[in-house]
Amino acid sequence: MISFHSGSSITRALFALSSVLALAVSAYVQADSEEPIAEISDDTAQVEFEPSYSATLRQLGANYVMNLRGIEGSDSVSFDIRADQVVTGARLNLEYSYSPALIPELSQLNVMVNDQLAASLPLPREGAGSLQQELVQIPPHLITEFNRLTLQLIGHYTMQCEDPLHSSLWAKVSNESRLDLSTTPLILANDLALLPLPFFDPRDRRELELPFVFGGPRDSHTLEAAGAVASWFGALASYRGARFPVSIDELPQQGSAVVMLVGEHRLTGLDSEPVDYPTLSVQSNPNDPYGKLLVIAGRDSQQLKQAAHALVSGSRALSGTSARIDQLVVLQPRKPYDAPNWLPSDRPVQLGELLELRRMSVSGYDPGTISVPLRLPPDLFNWREKGVPLHLKYRYTPQQQSTNSSLLVSVSGKFLKSLPLPSLEKLQDEQSTMARLGGDDSLLRETHLLLPLDSLPVQSALQLRFMYDYIKQGECRDIIIDNMRGTIEPDSTIDISGYRHFIAMPNLGVFQNSGFPFTRMADLSETALVMPLDAGGAEISAMLEILGRFGESTGLPATGVSVVSGEADEQLRDRDLLVFGSAASQPLLQRWAQYLPAALDGQARFEFSDLVHQVRTWFAGDSRANLRQARNSLTLGSGSVNNYLAGFESPVSSGRSVVVVAARGEEGWREVTAALRGGEDFEQSVQGSLAVVNGKRIHSLVAEEQYFVGELGWFRYLQWLLSRHLGLMLLATALGVLLASLLLFVSLRARARARLKVN
Repeated sequence: MISFHSGSSITRALFALSSVLALAVSAYVQADSEEPIAEISDDTAQVEFEPSYSATLRQLGANYVMNLRGIEGSDSVSFDIRADQVVTGARLNLEYSYSPALIPELSQLNVMVNDQLAASLPLPREGAGSLQQELVQIPPHLITEFNRLTLQLIGHYTMQCEDPLHSSLWAKVSNESRLDLSTTPLILANDLALLPLPFFDPRDRRELELPFVFGGPRDSHTLEAAGAVASWFGALASYRGARFPVSIDELPQQGSAVVMLVGEHRLTGLDSEPVDYPTLSVQSNPNDPYGKLLVIAGRDSQQLKQAAHALVSGSRALSGTSARIDQLVVLQPRKPYDAPNWLPSDRPVQLGELLELRRMSVSGYDPGTISVPLRLPPDLFNWREKGVPLHLKYRYTPQQQSTNSSLLVSVSGKFLKSLPLPSLEKLQDEQSTMARLGGDDSLLRETHLLLPLDSLPVQSALQLRFMYDYIKQGECRDIIIDNMRGTIEPDSTIDISGYRHFIAMPNLGVFQNSGFPFTRMADLSETALVMPLDAGGAEISAMLEILGRFGESTGLPATGVSVVSGEADEQLRDRDLLVFGSAASQPLLQRWAQYLPAALDGQARFEFSDLVHQVRTWFAGDSRANLRQARNSLTLGSGSVNNYLAGFESPVSSGRSVVVVAARGEEGWREVTAALRGGEDFEQSVQGSLAVVNGKRIHSLVAEEQYFVGELGWFRYLQWLLSRHLGLMLLATALGVLLASLLLFVSLRARARARLKVN
């Protein structure tokens, strides 16, 4: 959490008295003190220090340079310590600059941990206006499990009355400043009640790396069990990301791991007996006293899968060293689009469901932004829609006088609207409004907005920021009273239920971002993974990582996924298919070579479209703008790229999707999974129907629309279809005119005959 706080000024007499006292204390400390409060010198850098964890302020959440303004400006970041570690040393490599107008005797930069002073840095004139670097030692006893690191500027520019928000009162702290921690590991108890600790610790912001060890046959049920566990850990890891290295019959030399044990198969060093029922247990790693092994065992792979599902469904009910699973019953099947992480599309959703109540209130003249996370289903149909209805209720403290106080509404950094916050002076004539002032002198207001769906990425945030005027009272009268409050009411609602689900496929972009169409069912109950019969550790690791990404998208483990060999078409019907392998290891790719936009069958064939020449790397709301039909085909005998992702319609079930993840060798699988993770190392993203991965480069070669997924209703679909095809619309118009003319002719003919009969 990043917060900003501005302090208040005082009257002339008190300020003068504090200045005299500060000068006296400063002189006394320099003359008589033998040990400073915080020693900061070049000698500090020479202290032997072996950091076990390092993170920049940017990695801790400060996505901007910290700008400390005013006589008491501060900014902070949070950092936590793993449950199996204790901090023995800490230091902050601080990069900062400050205003040349600051009075050195009255100004300092404070480093605080959990509101306790760790160090106070002087701000001498000779270093003002230029980048400074200091190595600040932080006492380890100040650090607990959950911590807040605060940088605070105490600044003064004059000995007389001063403006508490004067432009000369500033200091900037680089978000590349680095926090280093030295830790000592702790030995935790072998207790299932601690799960997911120590295999995943929510206080650790680093990417999760959790090895999987397979002991026994790696059949379809074993891989399904491993996939459910990997997706569970992926959901827990969330934004951190997760990787799952795979080893066969070999325990890791260091750290913790998940062990999948079938039948009487034994692993060297593992203390376990054959079991006759599904079993979960936690054991110490014989190769590392600080590491733990989560052992999932069963008499056969069916029991192993049952134990894995019990783990991901009911881990909070487990305790002790081991647990036997007697029965696991699914009480209610999942529904489409019911993923906990996705914004529900069947009803209006209260903002209080999406954000903790304590984070919906802010205080101060320049408070932080209230950010409401929104994760949308990627297939919302946005054709001729006005926007997403937002019923916003908010409460604020009216000022006595103001002209520009407002509530700013943005979506993922894109400004949408400014809502005025009238002062008491402007509300004098509105008795009904004044009567609505609450007991805390706050005023409740509400408004209805329409959020354009094309401004809402799949992963977006509704950002609300209260901005209050600072009214200057005159010399020696300026004062900041921190009594301004702003609150977003939790019963404010956002509603996407008016949108249909309909999207053009293939679209590898939505596969990378949210796992669609596989994540349409949060438990992947309509998904089949087609794995090679002799899948090795690299293929299984890639499968587990992708399932972990699906879990991060939905927030649920993939307990409904099926693993098949693909030898029979019956295994593939009525399912979305995720195919792993290469032409050499996956026979299905050879059978379906005619449907692939690329082929690796001794000769490599790739099709090219205008997509390689486009400037933009996103997909527009108008599906016709994304059409990039193949124009050329290139066949290579050697020297081609072996790693790619491809999408096409299932040859065995109309309307179902196939995504092929193809690679050759361990390095190829690492490149493909890294491309799906994305990040700063990749300039391009995965999109279209074919994405070739070559090291850190991603090339989308084809984006040809072939089919559509979803339902619009016949009338809406007819409207949309006619809008896309001018000839069809003209034909329909001509048929309509002809039909109307025919009906009119028949009607007039009948009336004429009736008149003749009367005569």
